[in-house]
Amino acid sequence: MADNLSEALKTLKLLSADSTSDSVEGCLDCLLKALAHNNVETSGKIQEMGVLAMIPALLSAQNSCTPKVANIIAEVAKNEFMRSPCVEAGLIPPLVQLLNCKDQEILLQTGRALGNICYDSHSLQAQLISMGVIPTLVRLLGVHSQNTALTEMCLIAFGNLAELESSKEQFASTNIAEELVRLFHKQVEHEKKEMIFEVLAPLAENDVIKLQLVDAGLVECLLEVVAQTVDSDREEDVAQLKTASDLMVLLLLGDESMQKLFEGGKGSVFQRVLSWVPSNNHQLQLAGALAIANFARNDGNCIHMVDTGIVQKLLELLDRHVEEGNVTVQHAALSALRNLAIPVVNKSKMLLAGVSDVVLKFLKSEMPPVQFKLLGTLRMLIDTQADAAEQLGTNSKLVERLVEWCEAKDHAGVMGESNRLLSALIRHSKSKNVVRTVIQGGGIKHLVTMATSEHMIMQNEALVALGLVAALDLDSTEKDFVSANLVQVLHKLLTDEHSAPEIKYNSMILICSVMGSEPLHKEVQSLAFIDVVSSLRSHENKTVAHQASLTEQRLTAQS
Repeated sequence: MADNLSEALKTLKLLSADSTSDSVEGCLDCLLKALAHNNVETSGKIQEMGVLAMIPALLSAQNSCTPKVANIIAEVAKNEFMRSPCVEAGLIPPLVQLLNCKDQEILLQTGRALGNICYDSHSLQAQLISMGVIPTLVRLLGVHSQNTALTEMCLIAFGNLAELESSKEQFASTNIAEELVRLFHKQVEHEKKEMIFEVLAPLAENDVIKLQLVDAGLVECLLEVVAQTVDSDREEDVAQLKTASDLMVLLLLGDESMQKLFEGGKGSVFQRVLSWVPSNNHQLQLAGALAIANFARNDGNCIHMVDTGIVQKLLELLDRHVEEGNVTVQHAALSALRNLAIPVVNKSKMLLAGVSDVVLKFLKSEMPPVQFKLLGTLRMLIDTQADAAEQLGTNSKLVERLVEWCEAKDHAGVMGESNRLLSALIRHSKSKNVVRTVIQGGGIKHLVTMATSEHMIMQNEALVALGLVAALDLDSTEKDFVSANLVQVLHKLLTDEHSAPEIKYNSMILICSVMGSEPLHKEVQSLAFIDVVSSLRSHENKTVAHQASLTEQRLTAQS
């Protein structure tokens, strides 16, 4: 074999590219045989003998030998050490050129060769994209959809190229959506459907392609897959159900595609997806809840959904997952409730439906994603709802849990949301009872820390809540204010040139509120606040300047 190979390689080097003699074909057959026997060794020899440099000419000749030449490249490029030499030998341009020919065997071997050379190389795949292979391959898929091997080659190529962001624009300018949906309709085998899914998932991340896929009828295909697999325990059916329902949720992440499928809440797709929520299948419950969360991305949709009883479906779902529940389903259902609670008109309706009671059942959860969504849902519900804020704010179990989560250093999201809910309970209830519950629960120090947050919105929420605490029950909170260094924090906020105008304004309001406390009053005097406030009288923001004058008068009167 080795002698034959060396002979074949020498002969190949001597022959000119336009030789159509049997000798070229014989040499190529010998190479393919040797590659099948020992690919690594043969590939090394091919490189050593400098045969790669001959191949562009052999490819350009386009004759009966071309499929074999492309096959040899495909085999050689299976080896990582051969990929750079293939690129350096200039094989990519003539191979790309061959994608325009009509011969199906040439197309198949060319696709394999390009796929193997560019395997795992984003830069080479990007080069192929810039050379325009995407529209060419999409066209091939349409023309040769009866050829299984060619179809699979195109799908593998799409799967690799679709991972690159630069491909999405090119894919969007082709009819890839129609071609893939048409192909999907024809498939019976699980493996083939899986291959198409692997292309659809990265493509569907692009909003333009999402809409094209919806228009091409992908949703109907997905609903059909769900219907066929929902009652099956077979591993492949379970996998397909997950892929189809996940893809459905992904399509709903695009604003246009989501609105198109919502159809004013009357869409058949919307109705079908809703029917997933009460199902007994966890994957469908999850997808149904996530779909509702995605449909609930504008006020109109949210109001319609609350008015048509979707909240009840979500509460029943959550109730099924309180004990030993599925965390992803809990998280999804809470996400949906949080989004539905954003429009003001929905809050009181959702509170009447008992949302806060069901949500509170998850207070004992030790899963940060669930804790995070639970907090966000409650915060949305009580916004502008004084009675609900009072009811929750006097719930000592809730307040104790919030204080505990305010110290969750490992979970910044949970920590931030706990602080924000603590502040919101005070701000929306404006209730002395709530303030007392927060003081007793040890929450004041966390609100003072929150005033130093890097997020201005959180600083502001903290300062407004602390202002209410001082105004409603300064005597009870005096100790906590002193031990949390409130006055020093306010001094820092007022002297920091990066503090926003509203932060300075609310800090001065709070200074005036704590002046009734002797120890706090002393601290204000010792830190020479009067000078700091005086300098703010010339602040460019008129409201800040005006408040500075009022605060200065107050400080002077009480000094």
